Amino acid sequence: MVDSVFVMPGTVAAPRTGILRDLHSRYETVREALTRIDKAARELGLPDISTRLIEDVAGERPYSPEVQYLEIFAVSLATYHLLLAEGVEPVAIVGQSIGELWALAAAGHVSVGDAARLAVARSRALTRQAWPGMMLAVGVDGRRAESLAGLIGHPHLVLACENTPRQSVLSGPRRQIDEAERVAEALGWPSVRLDVPHPTHTPAVAQAARDLLATAPRVSYGGGRWRVSSPWLGRDIGDEDPVELVAGALTAQVRMLHTVRALHAAGADTFIECGEWPVVTRFVEASVPGIHSVVPLSEHDPVAAVRALVAGRTETMSPQARTPASPPVLAAPPPVTSAPPTPPRPAPPVVVPPPVATAPAPAVAAVPVVPAAPSAPAAPPIPSVLAPPTPQSPVAPASPATVAPSVSTSDTEGRYAVVLNEIRALYGDYLGYPPELLGDDDGLESDLGVESLKQVALLGRVADRYGLPDLRANTSLLTVGTLGRIAQAVVQARGEATAR
Repeated sequence: MVDSVFVMPGTVAAPRTGILRDLHSRYETVREALTRIDKAARELGLPDISTRLIEDVAGERPYSPEVQYLEIFAVSLATYHLLLAEGVEPVAIVGQSIGELWALAAAGHVSVGDAARLAVARSRALTRQAWPGMMLAVGVDGRRAESLAGLIGHPHLVLACENTPRQSVLSGPRRQIDEAERVAEALGWPSVRLDVPHPTHTPAVAQAARDLLATAPRVSYGGGRWRVSSPWLGRDIGDEDPVELVAGALTAQVRMLHTVRALHAAGADTFIECGEWPVVTRFVEASVPGIHSVVPLSEHDPVAAVRALVAGRTETMSPQARTPASPPVLAAPPPVTSAPPTPPRPAPPVVVPPPVATAPAPAVAAVPVVPAAPSAPAAPPIPSVLAPPTPQSPVAPASPATVAPSVSTSDTEGRYAVVLNEIRALYGDYLGYPPELLGDDDGLESDLGVESLKQVALLGRVADRYGLPDLRANTSLLTVGTLGRIAQAVVQARGEATAR
């Protein structure tokens, strides 16, 4: 068996409805873990976390950053138990930002209930401080990103994360982030703002860190079953107090690039993401060319994907060859104070809803790798709807019933064909490709090599062309973007606007 590292994502988009249904029915260990998270949530005045993840729940879903964090935790832990049940054991577990807390729970350093309670305490401390900062991903190495922050010269504007050799993240006050963004544009460095519930990894949130240390419940801890590598400590976690670890990470720099390279140098050759989408594994692939990464929940059949890994057939499953389910279409993100509606049961949708936030959280991992490409035009910032984030509700793939109830199937197909041709021409003109070579199912990044910042810019042009500003916030069109998905989203949104 290959040496595998389990990767726990931080603040990413809220999981889709029913994502854990199959794992919950198959594995007793998954059911036990979800029961413990639900129990901790109820003790803290929150709704059951597992219900939406294992059932098709009708009606509105209450939203808060705490619910979102615990849902991400539930998905990470369920994937971990799937891997163990099928015979995959890690040589180490790594967490991105708050994902380090999920790693501690999976490894057995802290109990599942204590990890859930500590995640909620962390979120509430950040919400109480309510620091109005922002995070900005810049397509350059950490040294140059740090120089950019130094040029602006504010003590709270710092290099927050080194994700890949060509993507770094700054965290700081809004005004200084605005200045950094303008300088990056002048230098030809691609950049994009991160929509997160709680911006962190800066001295600006030291008050929240002190608050957490003073108010968080003390938890029992001890030696775990697996090695946990910390990207902010720069070493394995030993006998540290979990509350102190989580508080310390709030103001610390996260060096995922260095942790990934150190694990690879020590022999790790496969990285498995314990989340719904390839988020942190994209950082891994950009940091160590040729590395093998697996994201079971992004496959049509997660169990079969893990069994193939165990059987040694993973050489035939390149990261670019993943086969997601049917195209997702997302509704506009609800305001922070409203609860996103729970969608009808889709025919297995693969959705990465953008977050909608009330306060900030390091959703750095939720952002696609931003390559350094001086030729890339400055991308419009993604609207601050919050994500790594609060969830957006997935909508079933476009159909005559959901797009325009009053028109026939042929009318719907005709509208889709017209929009697809218009978008194909727009993308072809921008990218310099003959439109006829752009297939509607070609992955913009995996097949056509369109870097993430160019995708942001192009999606902004589509939103402007069709008068659909909310389209910019549909992060699934960036994460698993194809021209066909984008055309479906346009037809869906225009149909809903007409029906209102």
